[in-house]
Formats: sequence, structure tokens, C-alpha cells
Amino acid sequence: MILSRKTRDALGFFAFAAPWIIGFLFLTLIPMIASAYISFTSWDILTPPRWIGFDNYRLIFSDPLFIQSIRVTLTFTLIGVPLFIATALVLSMLLNNKLPGMRIFRTVIYLPAIISGVVVAVVWQWMLNPDFGMVNAFLGIFGIEGPRWIFSEDWALPSIFLLTLWGVGGNMVIYLAALQNVPTEQYEAARVDGAGWWARFWYITVPGISTVLLFTVLTGIIAALQVFTPALVMTGGGPNNATLFFAFHMYRNAFTFQRMGLACAMAWVLFAIIFVISAIIIRGSRDMVHYASDDGGSI
Repeated sequence: MILSRKTRDALGFFAFAAPWIIGFLFLTLIPMIASAYISFTSWDILTPPRWIGFDNYRLIFSDPLFIQSIRVTLTFTLIGVPLFIATALVLSMLLNNKLPGMRIFRTVIYLPAIISGVVVAVVWQWMLNPDFGMVNAFLGIFGIEGPRWIFSEDWALPSIFLLTLWGVGGNMVIYLAALQNVPTEQYEAARVDGAGWWARFWYITVPGISTVLLFTVLTGIIAALQVFTPALVMTGGGPNNATLFFAFHMYRNAFTFQRMGLACAMAWVLFAIIFVISAIIIRGSRDMVHYASDDGGSI
């Protein structure tokens, strides 16, 4: 039997796409459908699920710990994401200069971004130990008595901010690549016209890397809303639930209290929050993001 070229191309496409299709089907789509069903049940893993309708969703919004987890997660997102992006952008602009040894500095700053999150959390747990940690020992050199960090209700969340900045090298590399694609002629023309460094940054650099900024803002917010590892490894929710992130609260409901139905409902609430925030950002960025056109300009 001789197959037509169109049929052979179609079979070839599905043969190469089959691993992704199978993975998406069995590791994403079917689990999502199952979790949607489980969210309407009461299930402790050991006994069959029992249909309870919207009771899990009602319980979520009446739970004081849910409100606390939302507060902690949104606080971390609103402060941590801009801080992370600003730090990465400043570093990328500094490392964009053509100076001797710059490649070494780029490598050193990027290396922490490739280390496992669990390893980083354990390292920072030791560094922030109030009794023998490296951070307080360093502050002691200058006669400063360091705080109790992860053991303090006021300092537990700022401790997570410090850990987050440890991996700033990933975004730094992305911004560095974007900066090198901004035409140097625009900076030269701006200098001739007498534009200062802030005018050049705001009117040339920011529009030139706006697509990358949009990408990192979106991915940063999505990652911040799902923070889990630092809360589990470093603080365990923190003193007085100071670091009770939403994802960690969901994990405890699922695997500590065996309330899988409630945990699945929380997962769908988190999905809805991420979807709405992402849609708002994408829609609101239409007039602020500049895309390169075929003639080298921007649209």
C-alpha cells in the first residue's frame, strides 16, 4: 500500500509529537480532570471519595488560615517580584559593559540559579541561623546584633526574600541578552541630543526590552504565587504562620491532614487567581510592549 506524501507527513508529525501528546494526556490533562472531580468530594485517600458538592469551596473562604496564606502569598508577590526583577535588571546593565573579566562575573552571578531549590533552602537555613549563622556572624563584625530571621515572625518572610535574590542570575542572563539586542545607534543619537542616563534608560532601554520584561513579570508572578520549597524546608510555615504560603497550605491539607478534596479545590482557586492576574497583565500591557518590526523599527 502506497501512502500519499500528505499522509506520510501527517504520520511523521504524530510520530515525533507522540511523546509530548502522551505526556500531556497522562501527566496533565487527565490529572486536571481528576482533580476537578475530587475538588467536589470528601476524600482522605484511604476511603472512596464522597460527593459533597461545593462544600470544599465554601470551607476554603471561611478558613482563617486560607486568608493568612493569601495575605502572605500576595505580600511576597507584590514585594518580591519587583525586587527580583529590579535587581536582575541592574545587574544585567552593569554586566553589559565591555570590561576585562566581565565573563567571569557573569558566570559567578548566574551559577546559583542552577542549584536545586531544596539545596538552596537548606544552605540559607544554616546561613540565617541566629546562633551560628554566617549572616549574623558577618553583622557581628560591625557590632550589629542580627535578628532571629526564620525564627522571628517579623523577619521570617524577609528571609525568603533573601533566598529568592540568590537565584537572580537566571533573569539577569535573559535581560543581558535583551540589552545586547537594543541598537546602539539609538543611544548614540540620544547622547548627541543631550539625553541623560535616565532618559536613555526610560525611552530606549525599557521599550527595547519590553517584551522580555513582560515575559519575566508573568513568569515571576506565576512562580511567586506557587512558592513552596522555602516554606517547607526553611520555616515550616514560620512562627505564627508568618510564611504560610498558599501552596504550602494546600500541601498540608493534602498530605498532612489527608483532605485531598479540599486541597484540589484550593488548587483550582489558585489556578483561577493566576489566570485572572495573567489575563489582566497581558491585556494591560498592549500599549506598553513594543515588538520589533521587519524593517528594524518597533510596533
